[in-house]
Amino acid sequence: MTKYLLSEIYVYPVKSLGGFAVNSAEVTERGLKHDRRWMLVDENNKFFTQRLVKTMALLQTSIASDSLIVFNKTNPEEKIEIPFTPKNNIKEKAVVWDDTVDVIPCGNGINEWFSEQLKIKCRLVFMPDETERKVDINYAKNNEITSFADGYPFLIVGQESLNLLNSKLEVPLPINRFRPNFVFTGGNPHAEDSWKQFSINDIIFKPVKPCARCVITTVNQSNADQGFEPLKTLATYRAVGNKVMFGMNLLHEGSGVVSVGDSLEITSV
Repeated sequence: MTKYLLSEIYVYPVKSLGGFAVNSAEVTERGLKHDRRWMLVDENNKFFTQRLVKTMALLQTSIASDSLIVFNKTNPEEKIEIPFTPKNNIKEKAVVWDDTVDVIPCGNGINEWFSEQLKIKCRLVFMPDETERKVDINYAKNNEITSFADGYPFLIVGQESLNLLNSKLEVPLPINRFRPNFVFTGGNPHAEDSWKQFSINDIIFKPVKPCARCVITTVNQSNADQGFEPLKTLATYRAVGNKVMFGMNLLHEGSGVVSVGDSLEITSV
């Protein structure tokens, strides 16, 4: 019987900025705790990502006891500390993909820091607990909600899926090109494609939709340089219609803590 183990866990507090690995994480109703609860928006309160602003890759996040810390990878002295709870309760509307949701602005001094770092006018907003952004009704099982993630609470990628891709590339790529929450070991490449349900520590996860990959995968997360890989190679064996698929989006039932080394128990394929 194939043994699957959770090998890496990643949290991305600010949509499209650098995430970080953790040994364990709390699973909440809308995803991992702190995952994509903040987002940068333009003057019309529409979201920014690396699709438009590649240098967002250079801004790295970390979590302190009661605040979010963001710093520039090229100059770590350039950093800002942002309280978990914004100092005001002013509600605004912000747009992320096809959704318009209630957000709280994080403040002018914070906006100026990000605008200076990225050389664009932008603002940081926070998703409060009262905001419930629904998952696409075509894939939802029980009116699930998510954060500022592209559409689903979690993304999982198998290490063997990455190994297969890297075997086809001249220069191997790290997993951070794909921004997963979970990475697992065991099984064949793209085993995650066939799963209908699995559990980690009695939390049920349901793969509902392959993840269609975009140009962010072609951005080097260390220096913001952009190339053609991995999309060029993935298109030769992972194309479905005019999209390239890599990894699976997940819904879930339950809450708790997951840790590196936990078993994935496949309950339905």
